[in-house]
Amino acid sequence: MQPDHLALFILLAVLAEVAGTVGGFGSSLLFVPIAGFFLDFHSVLGITALFHLASNISKIALFRKGFDKKLMITMGIPAIVFVLLGAYLSKWFDSRLLELTLAVFLILISALLFIFKKFVIRPTRANSIGGGALSGFTAGLLGTGGAIRGLTLAAFNLKKDVFIATSAIIDLGIDFSRGLVYWSNGYIHRDDLYLVPILVLVGITGTYLGKKILNRFSEAMFKSTVLVLIFITGLITLSKHFSG
Repeated sequence: MQPDHLALFILLAVLAEVAGTVGGFGSSLLFVPIAGFFLDFHSVLGITALFHLASNISKIALFRKGFDKKLMITMGIPAIVFVLLGAYLSKWFDSRLLELTLAVFLILISALLFIFKKFVIRPTRANSIGGGALSGFTAGLLGTGGAIRGLTLAAFNLKKDVFIATSAIIDLGIDFSRGLVYWSNGYIHRDDLYLVPILVLVGITGTYLGKKILNRFSEAMFKSTVLVLIFITGLITLSKHFSG
């Protein structure tokens, strides 16, 4: 990656991490399409898994006031099982088809969350299992499942710190699992590994800034802004697919 492109990539990655921390959707919802402008889609999947490992460790450290152990099991186990399935299946699909699917997913999920702001999932065991499975599968196949996990966790009325910490520890299991599959699929390239220490710093910086924003600004207003950004990113990703 050229130096000027790298600087822009780092800046956008930090913004994605800040938005993901405050919005509760996870940084991949913005990071995956952003990284797609700099790397091929399969490489994006590989580097996202490595980025998230650092990002989620940062969140666990900064939001360590408690975890919901029950949700860690009922959501975390199905999420890990289905992320392995999604990551494995990703090698059988053309990367352009996956990128198109991602663009449509971003547009739909952001529009639905923005329009139906008061929509809630019932806090049942079945929904926590289903939400975990679906978030894991989309994370493995498309690189991002944080919006589904966030929507499911929101049903259980967790405190802000517990919400973020629980989401992060589930995501940590997801990223470690899919990272192994992506490595096996050949998505993690030696030429891209120089980005890992950079993204470790990005994860720490973005999470720290996101926590500061959470303490100072309206969470609802920031979430709306993030959803608009995700919608626009989806449209840009879609236009890139058809113009590419």
